[in-house]
Amino acid sequence: MSTAIHIDNIRKKIGAREILKGVTFDVQTGDIFGYLGPNGAGKTTTIRIMLGLLQTDSGELNVLGQDIRLADTRMKIGFALDPDGLYNTMTAVENLKYYADIYNVSGSKVRIDKVLGLVRLADRSGDRVGTYSKGMRQRLSLARAMVHNPEVLILDEPTAGVDPTGQIEIREILLDIARVEKKTVLLSSHNLDEVQRICNRIALIDRGEIKLYGELADLRQKMGLSAIVVETKEGISDSVLEQLKTQKQLGLQDVRGSTLLFDSGEGAAEVSDIIGYLAGQGVKIEKVDRREASLEDLYATILKEVEPK
Repeated sequence: MSTAIHIDNIRKKIGAREILKGVTFDVQTGDIFGYLGPNGAGKTTTIRIMLGLLQTDSGELNVLGQDIRLADTRMKIGFALDPDGLYNTMTAVENLKYYADIYNVSGSKVRIDKVLGLVRLADRSGDRVGTYSKGMRQRLSLARAMVHNPEVLILDEPTAGVDPTGQIEIREILLDIARVEKKTVLLSSHNLDEVQRICNRIALIDRGEIKLYGELADLRQKMGLSAIVVETKEGISDSVLEQLKTQKQLGLQDVRGSTLLFDSGEGAAEVSDIIGYLAGQGVKIEKVDRREASLEDLYATILKEVEPK
């Protein structure tokens, strides 16, 4: 798979403060890539550098194999930021025509009709944007980002301030953009549930450094946060618990009241082995399940590890 965005050891100071401290990650072609981090972590600065709005102090950044400083490279990128840059007194069509003209889009009417359909605003295309809800504005902002048919989309908080129904709609649109329109999407977000639902790869930045990066499914397994969950009927006695701790092959992770958590990663014990051992010790089992680590689990674990002592 080819690389759409390549970032290698970029550093950036603003005043005396070092905002980015050697940030490195790649976004592969076809990714919906989640860029996460708390406020002030360096997400916005990274995005501004990707868009050529800021220069790095050092390091390498290219998009589709080309230097971001080239006008031809920037023409291959679409973006949606906050504020959205839409004109309230103009209709949706007029807003898109204005930006299509900036990008010298040929056959702009056909393209405008297509992107309005993609973002489900064809029926409101003649309405002034000042009458739009927040969710509709965000969808129109996506349409504007795509009006010149770029290969890469960079989106900053695309569902911020949008109600739950609108968030679902935008997520569906982003999935269509990636799968049907074959765009590569990088989005920054504080909405961990949103990222978990639509992103296949992520990077977590904190205080200017990448703390977590890779395939979301792989990261869950590597961090050992997934588990086999065994709920017992009457809890487990101290003596049995001590015996259980000596059975390293079973991979006991934690005990939470009457619930036992066992390792479910590569090389972990079979569920039948765990149940068989517990039953042999007289433990009455109510329920057995597998718990997959959520993105919130990963996020909380990493940020807890880097808290100042």
